Amino acid sequence: MKESEAALLLGVPDSTYRRWKQAPEQARLDANHLERMSLILGIYKALHILLPNQAAANSWLQRPNHNPLFAGHSPVERLLDGQVSDLYVVRQHLDAARGGGHA
Repeated sequence: MKESEAALLLGVPDSTYRRWKQAPEQARLDANHLERMSLILGIYKALHILLPNQAAANSWLQRPNHNPLFAGHSPVERLLDGQVSDLYVVRQHLDAARGGGHA
């Protein structure tokens, strides 16, 4: 994933993401950042429970998906819309697929 995409997922400018990456102990995180990180980690965890093979989990994010949530686009395209609600919807979708709530 490109730095600009990671920054978008976290809801910060590219420069902030780079600064956090260089000195994570100095990152100042607000509730929005923590919520986004929690959702991203939940998506990662759910994908690796559903698709234990890393290549399969990564390809799921990249492949066009015909579920109405994605309308033929890849899940990562939805995630990169930059809205926290998109992270939440993908997380809910994956949690439902694995038969549980938030873990």
